[in-house]
Amino acid sequence: MADNKPMINLRPGGGPGRGPGHAPPGVLPGEKPKNLKATLSRILSYIGKNQKLIVAMLAVMLLATLLNVAAPTIQANAIDAIAKLDADSLLMWLGIMAVVYLFSAVFTYFQNLFAAMLSQYTVKVMRKDLFARISKLPIRYIDTHKHGDILSRMTNDVENVSNSVSQSLGSLISGIIMLIGCFVMMLVNSWLMTLVSMITIVLTLLVTKTLSKFMRKFFPLQQAKLGQLNGQIEEAVSGCKTVKAFTHEGKICEDFNRTSDELRTVGVKAQILGGSMGPCMNTIGNFGFLLIAVVGAVLASRPETDMFYISIGTIQAFITYSKQFTRPINEIANQYAQIQSALAGAERVFEVMDSEPENPGGNEPFEIENVKGDLNFKDIDFSYIPGEQVLKDFNLWVKRGQKIAIVGATGSGKTTVVNLLTRFYDVDGGVITLDGQDIRNIPVDKLRGSIGIVLQDTVIFSDTIAQNIRYGRIDATDEEVIEAAKVARVDDFASKLSEGYNTMLTEGGSNLSQGQRQLISIARAVLANPKILILDEATSSIDTRTEMHIQEAMVALMKGRTSLIIAHRLSTIRDADKIVVISGGKVVEAGDHDELLAQKGCYYNLYQSQFAGIAT
Repeated sequence: MADNKPMINLRPGGGPGRGPGHAPPGVLPGEKPKNLKATLSRILSYIGKNQKLIVAMLAVMLLATLLNVAAPTIQANAIDAIAKLDADSLLMWLGIMAVVYLFSAVFTYFQNLFAAMLSQYTVKVMRKDLFARISKLPIRYIDTHKHGDILSRMTNDVENVSNSVSQSLGSLISGIIMLIGCFVMMLVNSWLMTLVSMITIVLTLLVTKTLSKFMRKFFPLQQAKLGQLNGQIEEAVSGCKTVKAFTHEGKICEDFNRTSDELRTVGVKAQILGGSMGPCMNTIGNFGFLLIAVVGAVLASRPETDMFYISIGTIQAFITYSKQFTRPINEIANQYAQIQSALAGAERVFEVMDSEPENPGGNEPFEIENVKGDLNFKDIDFSYIPGEQVLKDFNLWVKRGQKIAIVGATGSGKTTVVNLLTRFYDVDGGVITLDGQDIRNIPVDKLRGSIGIVLQDTVIFSDTIAQNIRYGRIDATDEEVIEAAKVARVDDFASKLSEGYNTMLTEGGSNLSQGQRQLISIARAVLANPKILILDEATSSIDTRTEMHIQEAMVALMKGRTSLIIAHRLSTIRDADKIVVISGGKVVEAGDHDELLAQKGCYYNLYQSQFAGIAT
């Protein structure tokens, strides 16, 4: 490294950040609710992966609940001591009550702490699995789903699951323990009063069942609309220049407002139903308190020798037990909206997880170092949309080390050839071979590892210039990175920046010109040192003078390598070994520049359309 170049400060294991995403409009996920039982089972399987934390949470939860169950009986004894004017007994029970409440508060704190830890651990594992699946999804899936909707599943939907686990799981488990404990204590005190208390439980279950039937319809739809809204926001932000250039601000605002209104309508219905659960439960609970007080007063007025007699303290205990008995149900009812939202979000997350991953290819022996570069496209048929063929009976033979230029009108299928060679998409018919080996039988990572690509739409990550270049080969040294930068003319502008190669680039590289971003993309390919090189309009955003400077570097890079050059600017491919003209999804002409001009066919017409104005 030259003395005037700053050292490149690389984070250990650091990689490029997230690049920009552009996707065509996707299909809104199904609005009907999925199998909630299966979804809940999968969430519980994630929760169960941290068994030690679950055991610790259950232990403190059990202790806290038992203390809370014992508290009303202790209160009853204290009240009876007051009624009997027994000071010593009263002081004893008050002391016991203070200890019980103190330890109950401590155990409750640790219960909430462990619940929060379990929640974060659960969603961490879920996010990890979701991101791993997204990284393995085929390009076809990414191209047919809105990026904003996929992002919404990673953020909003997973966060809903997190909130539900931290807030509702503890309430559910402690509620079950509380229900059992309170029921036992009520039976011990008075079986008749226990039956009276059960009346409110029956009412609670009936109301919960009725309201939940309506709520299930709206929460999945609410999450789907939220994903659609996020997709529109992502498209508006990423395509803001195009929107402003065509003065479509009003149009995107209209579309956004329409989706926002739909989300508001669905959200209001969902929240009204979810919010009505709590007041209904409170009304039933208050009715239960009144019923217990009336029946208890009647029983307390009976003689002490009567088998149904209960003391004033027992009435107080039953009122408290009844409240504790219905509290878990009320809490779950109040959180039902959140639980439904979490389940709907989890369904959307699991939909992505259950999507078919990219075919990893075969297991036939394949070493990148041994690649020669012979390519053969034989009888290829392919369509992105069934029934609309892009390539039909496409045939192309590329010998090792050849520099092949592919030209044709827009939509003729030039980029599709690249998509099929890299197995971003698989052919519908025919076969593509590399050194005589069907590429479908080659592991995808090794196939792509032997290919270097420079695309017209360059992707720049939120990282330093050096790390963006190093994306071509992660284990490259600083000297190799800078050497590649010099070859691609990146050094011309990077060395003049205050931070040099450590200059942080914004998302999408917006603090660089489009030509500079493309030079970085070329530097990546130089650093990767691939066996096969694909240049898809690699110099389309570079001015003519800069393009002339890097032509020698590009020639040196392509020397000895099989190279496919897709170009609209025909001046850049005149020295290609063979120029292939595609039209109607087929190869209609092939030859060098002079041969094709002499034929006065498709290539001649393309060439004349570009250069006729120059002669004039």
